Formats: sequence, C-alpha cells, structure tokens
Amino acid sequence: MLEYRVLTPSPNYLGKSTLACALSRQLHKKGKLSYILDGDNVRHGLNKDLGFKAEDRTENIRRIGEVAKLFADAGLICIASLISPYRRDRDACRALLPEANFIEVFMNMPLEVCEARDAKGLYKLARAGKIKGFTGIDDPYEPPLNCEIEIQQKDGICPAPSDMAEQVLSYLKEKEFLQE
Repeated sequence: MLEYRVLTPSPNYLGKSTLACALSRQLHKKGKLSYILDGDNVRHGLNKDLGFKAEDRTENIRRIGEVAKLFADAGLICIASLISPYRRDRDACRALLPEANFIEVFMNMPLEVCEARDAKGLYKLARAGKIKGFTGIDDPYEPPLNCEIEIQQKDGICPAPSDMAEQVLSYLKEKEFLQE
C-alpha cells in the first residue's frame, strides 16, 4: 500500500490528489494495477457519516486502511491520498500489512504556501473560526518520524507532478516492488 500523508494540501497547482493521479498513470504505463483512495472522494460515500472530530478522523483513516488492505490483498497497488494527521492512526494502518508493504510518502509543504493556494477557502474559514479542528490551524499534524519518502519544495518551488511521481517510482524500483 502506498499511503500519502500531507501536512496540508500541497502548494500552487498541485496537491496530494495530483501526485496520486500522476503516480497511477506512471504505474499503468508499466502495466501495474493501482487504485486511488482519495480522502475527499471517500468522504462522499463510505465515510459520509463522519465529521472532522479527532475520533471521526481516526475512524476515517481506519476504514480507508482496511479498504486499502483489501486492494493490496487482491494484488493492486493502493494509493491512499489523504490527510492523516495522527501518527497512531498511520501506525495502525501500517500494522495491517506485511512489513515493507506500507510506504508512507510525506508531502512536506509549508503551511503558508498551502493557504495561498486554498481553492476551497477552507483556511480562511478555519482562521475565522468557522471551521473547528482544521489540520494545521487549530488541530495538530504529527509529522512522520520514519516515512519512506519525503517530498519537499526545492528552492521554494514545488516539484512537478511527474517529478514527484518519479521520486516514488524510483523508491519502488529500488525496493523491487515493480518486478516484471
């Protein structure tokens, strides 16, 4: 399972979903089956009964982890594109899979940049107190201590989606996940 963790959505024109789609396209070109579990999309269906309180966030991640495990059991590469703010929840998902099958990709982007590209206006609402429990504003994000991959800006510029996908693919090749 590939799991994407984000401090907040990525800056400028991209985000975690953009990276997930770029990675999925590259995997498809290599003949690998993958499926994207996008946090926003999952919240419209499977997890529509959940809010954003800490216990709801934990349940959201637990459910997504269980679905991702089913995809992995079926031989697909599951790309979970979501904000998972608490370490204990990520660790619980990691424990669902055999060792080395959970690959945490931390998109480490500055909060200011994320706020600047806030297309939905959620940061403004959170700063105004209209949204409570918003990750990075009034709810914490616990960065990973030992993620397998960290994606960062270089010289203040976010890498292109294809470059970020290539960084993940390089790791997968190096660890022999993409054997023919």
